Parts: sequence; structure tokens; C-alpha cells
Amino acid sequence: MDIFLLIIGFLFALLGIIGSFLPVLPGPLTSWFGLLLLHLTSIVPMNWTFLGITLSIAVVIWIIDYFIPAMGTKKFGGTRYGVIGTMVGLIIGILFLGPFGIIIGPFAGAYIGEMIQEKNSNKALKAAFGSFIGFLTSSFLKFIAATIFTGLFVSIFWEYKSLFFTFTE
Repeated sequence: MDIFLLIIGFLFALLGIIGSFLPVLPGPLTSWFGLLLLHLTSIVPMNWTFLGITLSIAVVIWIIDYFIPAMGTKKFGGTRYGVIGTMVGLIIGILFLGPFGIIIGPFAGAYIGEMIQEKNSNKALKAAFGSFIGFLTSSFLKFIAATIFTGLFVSIFWEYKSLFFTFTE
């Protein structure tokens, strides 16, 4: 059972890194669940303080993730349509353009969203840029947290690795 929890936990940690760029997955929270699964094994001792601190960090990042793109859009004169366009553009961009869609999709989506709201191309371009900067900032913050959580997962596993692969009859 411990090996199963270890593998599923590691997959959650990796999925958290991927979730840093996909709006449907909460990246750091997903990586945190990987840490939790690692601590639920009978080999790694439960550390409630560590889990509580890392959960708090993941939740704070998850909450501010909703504000950063909006703040970027508002800072550059955008509207709610720009924020929605950023998210829709990201999803469509990833589906049709793969990794390049992560960069092109949000910008194009924000621009189109702003053009629906405002017919002024210059203002829409400025707001799209702000939305894009907000998205990049938010994604970078989630990516860093998820990567650190994954690194912690690997570090904790490495400390107890010999116990995971000790077979007793």
C-alpha cells in the first residue's frame, strides 16, 4: 500500500506543476495532496506542522490566483471581459496550439474579450497586455510553489527511500 501511495502522491505532485498553467487544476493544492499522500504512508512519520504550513501556503496562493490576473487587467485599464477572455484563450490555445497556446492563447483571448467590450483597439491591446502579465505572474507563482512542493516530496522520499524498498516477509 505504501508504494501505491508513493506513486499516486508523486503523480499528484507532478500534476500540480502541470496545473500551474491550466486553470482547471489548482496547481499548488494538487501538489500538496501529493505531500499528504506521502505522509499517509506507514514509512514517513506524519508531520502535522509541516502539512499545515504547506497547506496554508497552497490555499493562500489558490485564493490570490483569482485576483492577480484581474489586478493586471485593471491596472492596464481592462474589464471583466478581458479576464474571461484570458481564461478562455488559455484553454483554446492549449487545445489547439499545445505549449505555444500557453503564451498566445491568453493574450489573444484577452484582446478579443476587450474588443467585445470596448471597440477601441489601442485600449483593448493595453488591457490584453495587462491581463497577460497578470496571468503570467499568477502562473509563475503557482509554478514556483508546485515545484517547491514537488521538491519537498522528492526530498522527504529520498530521506526514507531505503525503507520503501525493504521487503520483509
